[in-house]
Amino acid sequence: MNFNLDRRGLLKAGAAAGVLAATGMPAVAAPKKGGTLRLGLAGGNTSDAWDGRTHSDTFMILMAHGTVFDCLTEVGADGQLKGELAESWEATPDAKTWTFNLRQGVTFHNGKPFGADDVLESLALHTAEDSKSAAKPIVASIESMKKITDHQVQFTLAAGNADFPYLMSDYHILMYPAGQIEEAMAKGIGTGLYQVQEFDPGVRAYVTRYADHYKDDAGWFDAVEAISINDAAARMNALMTNQVDAINRVDFKTEALLKRNPNVEIFEVTGNQHYTFPMHTNAEPFNDANVRNALKYGINRQELVDKILLGHGAVANDHPIGPANQYFAADLEQTAYDPDKAKYYLQQAGLTSLDVDLSASDAAFAGAVDAAQLFQASAGAGGININVVREPADGYWSNVWLKKPFCACYWSGRATEDWMFSTAYEAGVPWNDTYWENARFNELLLSARAELDSAKRGEMYHEMQAITRTDGGTIVPMYANYVDAHSTKLARPDKIGNLWQMDSSRITERWWFA
Repeated sequence: MNFNLDRRGLLKAGAAAGVLAATGMPAVAAPKKGGTLRLGLAGGNTSDAWDGRTHSDTFMILMAHGTVFDCLTEVGADGQLKGELAESWEATPDAKTWTFNLRQGVTFHNGKPFGADDVLESLALHTAEDSKSAAKPIVASIESMKKITDHQVQFTLAAGNADFPYLMSDYHILMYPAGQIEEAMAKGIGTGLYQVQEFDPGVRAYVTRYADHYKDDAGWFDAVEAISINDAAARMNALMTNQVDAINRVDFKTEALLKRNPNVEIFEVTGNQHYTFPMHTNAEPFNDANVRNALKYGINRQELVDKILLGHGAVANDHPIGPANQYFAADLEQTAYDPDKAKYYLQQAGLTSLDVDLSASDAAFAGAVDAAQLFQASAGAGGININVVREPADGYWSNVWLKKPFCACYWSGRATEDWMFSTAYEAGVPWNDTYWENARFNELLLSARAELDSAKRGEMYHEMQAITRTDGGTIVPMYANYVDAHSTKLARPDKIGNLWQMDSSRITERWWFA
């Protein structure tokens, strides 16, 4: 029996040994093949590569998963999980052992057939001793992997995880050809809809449709050209002057200009994207929770939503779980701007005032420098003196994030609570960008992951959000909608994905020319 469940359904059903199988996309007007899609994208860096372990921003996320490479599973635009290189999967009742049935007849762009060996070698990349992959905590949870047949693999986890099939859709966990991984990373050899023809890191990528791809109901363009345009004004201008067909991260300051252009359409979705200011909790003065709380009470969240997002978002509460998540703690007491409380927490830390540097660049998120300056102004009333350090956009993610003790950052959010927490808040994981550790939080993380009772799981995630809010090293002032724009020459499906920018970074797969 084959059936398809959304995440809520998957958790309600536990992980009983049913088979979750791929279904097609929702019915829409018949797409048309042809043309070259030109994308103007923020998020390109000169350090970019086809190594999925390093992908952290839109340019490479979009050009890799769903374009040049595939994952085992894919979250559809409707939020339902479906197969990509895996056709179906099943689990033991404790959600600890998962068997994936792989798609047959698939080839890599160099002609090599895809099979079980490719899965095992691709996953092993993330647990190598020197690996800095953001997906390391996901793959490290696998106690053993074994090839059953050429097109069937079995994973035994250290502990039950009802979300495991979702985690296999992570954009870092790309499938590479076994025995040829180094070459595949150098040249961009995947099983995706498009094959690499040219790639200049931080500048441009040009790919063409791969003949006879197994997805015959997706990938409508003959070719895709992605151009790195990190400057927001240049990106908007490129779209308005017909140099590109679609752009990500609309600059809210010039949104009105785009709206007045009859050849441009803005598309906006609400997801779990949130803008943050991470503090290194292993460095002074941020190693004191009182200092962290002083800074949390020193930021005027509503002002940032009004002035930076121009209303395209909502106030957040210093944890990473968003309104699109199942266990979002909407009733958690809101941390609000309060200079007196900021002063109180400074006193608890033995301080009468605080001087800190805050690194920011609009590479972190559109308006990040302005947001840092607004933070500077509001914090001053609480005795906190913030020195805003403007950082260059190029290399921000390799030179500033994870390196500087207080900076601007953004997160797309994740489809499940465990996925988000285990990616960026679990002790010791590569993308824990505050180096935060909390024993109770980590205990709950492990318990909730294996808990198949939805009500109990919800209680645990509620407590984890509360712990993060009061003790965590991340200031999360706002949720930001994804606001992108495209030429009216493009046509799109009825439903747009909200996991990442640009239709969950699947625009090259799902859209077409009208």
